[in-house]
Amino acid sequence: MTALNRVPSLMARAGTASALTLAAVGASVVVPGTASEAAAASSATKALRVAASKEGAPYQWGAIGPHRFDCSGLTLYSFKKAGKKLPRTAAQQYNKTRHISAGSRRAGDLVFFHSGGYVYHVGIYAGKGKIWHAPKTGDVVRLQKIWTRSVSYGRVG
Repeated sequence: MTALNRVPSLMARAGTASALTLAAVGASVVVPGTASEAAAASSATKALRVAASKEGAPYQWGAIGPHRFDCSGLTLYSFKKAGKKLPRTAAQQYNKTRHISAGSRRAGDLVFFHSGGYVYHVGIYAGKGKIWHAPKTGDVVRLQKIWTRSVSYGRVG
């Protein structure tokens, strides 16, 4: 029996089951019109896990992994491992993503730091105002609180 075939019987046994309950028992629910959003969320979640797994990796300008990273190298590497292609630099990644409001951001979205019209840094939003990123020379990949309001958000499609 496939996961989709189990959903009706699970729903009948559980009454009004939440998505978390269904996930806990290994089922999935498909809602028309949301498949691409679900796929994007799944890729973003995987990219976030990949970035977190690189905690402590040294920053190196121009590095794209797997052992050293610059900021856009970390996002490129993480999304590549999640099955999504991004261009090389933070500015190019900004131009490639679907721009979203701060109120719409969710874990796995990209956070772009800018000064005027210049995008100079990128990280992956981890929730609760924090990002995974490769900060600068002499530092390592780490989780850090967003330190400025001069940010924009982008969602990888």
